[in-house]
Amino acid sequence: MSWYPLPLPPRAGRRYLVTGANAGLGFFTAARLAAAGAHVVLSGRSRERLDAATAAIRGARPAASLETLVMDQSSLASVDAGAHRLLADAPLDGVIANAGMVHTPSTREVSVDGNELVLATNVLGHFGLLGRLLPHLAEGARVVWLGSLSTWLSTFRVEDLQLERGYDSWRAYAQSKIAVQSIGFELDRRLRAAGTPLASVVAHPGYSISGRTPMVPGVNEPTRRKRFVDALQSPWAQGKHRGAEVPLHVLTAPEVEGGDFWGPRYLTHGPPSRQRPTRVSSDPGMAARVWSFAEQATGRSFDVPDGGAR
Repeated sequence: MSWYPLPLPPRAGRRYLVTGANAGLGFFTAARLAAAGAHVVLSGRSRERLDAATAAIRGARPAASLETLVMDQSSLASVDAGAHRLLADAPLDGVIANAGMVHTPSTREVSVDGNELVLATNVLGHFGLLGRLLPHLAEGARVVWLGSLSTWLSTFRVEDLQLERGYDSWRAYAQSKIAVQSIGFELDRRLRAAGTPLASVVAHPGYSISGRTPMVPGVNEPTRRKRFVDALQSPWAQGKHRGAEVPLHVLTAPEVEGGDFWGPRYLTHGPPSRQRPTRVSSDPGMAARVWSFAEQATGRSFDVPDGGAR
């Protein structure tokens, strides 16, 4: 008997932001939250793709409570504009920091702010966004950062996060995900130290691929060849709809605690399970360096309010 889908607790009256919600893990995360009764803000770079995603969700759930937010995680100005809009609305009960660049450029590119593009998209945009949104999160809210299996498969050059000394597409992705996990764990340490009633948790989706994912017009439309190739990996791969169960569990399950690391039970696939992160991504000393770098690269501080200030 399949474990999928896991039951979600009722989410009526809750408000969530899912970044990168127009496709992949983000789409299925948003769809499941909406089906549980939540109001979901879907963000992404493309208005057309966000419209396709909301149409797909409403096609199955006509009463779904959704709104869209065009926001490019690689641009600090776009992130600031998105944060400004979110701050004007009701507090958020959770954020899934999902948006990211998986298919990385073959050569080094930079964002509009001059940061290495993968780093800007996968790390710095969410760092800048959460720095603005943290005081606007409801008591008990959770921030879920999307980690990756790649963090076990790469070294980490903290002194060269911009990859100016040598770029390759794999290192760009893997280093960005190590940095994401490092910031996620460090944020929880700072929340605990300040007595702030929020939690920061890291989740990885295992090996979740589009060819094992249901067809959704305008959202997931792999070619026949892609489906065939991905089907050959079925013993160790899963669809993105199943990979999304990990961040959903981390966002909503009562047994999840701040600072936790969750992934599929069988590492690449399976139901959510509490796991042990890599040593480098969970090291407090390394995290302090990554945090300081992110503040310098974004040109802004990320201050955690104490519990009495909320």
